[in-house]
Amino acid sequence: MSDETLLEFPCEFPIKMMGRDTPEFHVAVRELVQKHTGPLEDSAFQAAQSREGRFVSITVTVTAESKAQLDAIYEDLTAHDDVLMAL
Repeated sequence: MSDETLLEFPCEFPIKMMGRDTPEFHVAVRELVQKHTGPLEDSAFQAAQSREGRFVSITVTVTAESKAQLDAIYEDLTAHDDVLMAL
């Protein structure tokens, strides 16, 4: 991966991920992100259910310290079986 970025750190950065709307998914998302950021307030997490309620998108706004930190978060999210997509 390239070290080039247009972002200036630290910065507020939203990370969006989608998965099945289960308690396990919500817990996994929180744990995976906080592994790299430390504890986050509940207000950092925003969830929106799909029309039929089977899926949920969760947006977590973090204070990103570096591109390497963001890369590590995305790597963990995309490697997790419960995360269907991370943006």
